[in-house]
Amino acid sequence: MEAEKSLVIYEFGPCEDSYQIGFSIGNHFSNLIRSRLSTDSIFNHQLLPFSQTPQAQTLLSSLSNNNSTKFPNYWNEMRGIANGSGVPFLHIMLLNFRKEILPFIPKSSEKVEDEDTIDDCSDILVVSDTMAVAAHNEDANAALVGHTYLIKAKLSNGTSYTAYTYAGELPSCAFGFNNHGLAFTLNSVPPADSEIVAGGIGRNFISRDLLEATSIEDAVTKIRSSQVSVGHSYNLIDVKLRKISNIETASSQRISVHEVGSTPFFHANMYLHLQINQVHDQNSKSRQNRAALLPKKSKVDLLSLLGDTSDQEYPIYMQGPTLYTLCTAVIDLDERTMTIIESNPRKGAISYVFTIA
Repeated sequence: MEAEKSLVIYEFGPCEDSYQIGFSIGNHFSNLIRSRLSTDSIFNHQLLPFSQTPQAQTLLSSLSNNNSTKFPNYWNEMRGIANGSGVPFLHIMLLNFRKEILPFIPKSSEKVEDEDTIDDCSDILVVSDTMAVAAHNEDANAALVGHTYLIKAKLSNGTSYTAYTYAGELPSCAFGFNNHGLAFTLNSVPPADSEIVAGGIGRNFISRDLLEATSIEDAVTKIRSSQVSVGHSYNLIDVKLRKISNIETASSQRISVHEVGSTPFFHANMYLHLQINQVHDQNSKSRQNRAALLPKKSKVDLLSLLGDTSDQEYPIYMQGPTLYTLCTAVIDLDERTMTIIESNPRKGAISYVFTIA
């Protein structure tokens, strides 16, 4: 069953350099980037005001120096996005480092409505004799509804990738794959404030680097080599090796690897195997508990799980008012495909099917 497509694909390349990649994306999606910036309450009420304060300058300087030094090409790509879209570079930088900045914004006495609800995602992973599937709900703040797109890029080094991208951000803080048979999906995780290091490498830069990984081993090396600021959860998929690994990370180069096997592995937005002090998120725990009760014997079961709405307060498939499931991505390692569904995956209405070379 094919669904009406609301997700736009932009295909281009090869470009001369990283700056041109970013400029091309920024220019093509200028209106969408500007629209996001005008409506994103976290950007307008937290990130931007904080960036104008004296205490923000040291943090922004450290983020700039460390990330531009380790990833000069992606830094230039981010500059290109800003110039191509006609948006101040600071604004694009704030979007791309939101996770690295928000923990250091002084908490007000009143609860901010959108605080800690930037993104949540759910993944169900399995590699058995009968199927090898990674299925992912891309959940995000309401500000991202209608502010995402697909990038299909060919690079001058021979790599090509397809990446689901948030407007104004580097590809991809969500999911993607490349022509080396390497795919990934991502889950945010909540390390306690004491576990976060100011000014480290940004998650968006690491996931952008994963789009150029040549294998699952290369991807793990890229993740392991970065001095991250905050933690993250990476689901790495190698269709050539028929292998899925879940990687949990934290500052000080802490990393834990879980190889996915025949026992289905559900990951929401809390650490499951890396021992770390973390914020306990009821939304994530509720999804984890609900997923444990649902059948997982077939791909249909996995899609039904990701479409579950039985818990009205904390459903796995989210429909607002703050968090929304933007789409579902299904990577079938045996079929070597990535399928994108823009409605409840239980309905089976497919928007796109891509072949993973």
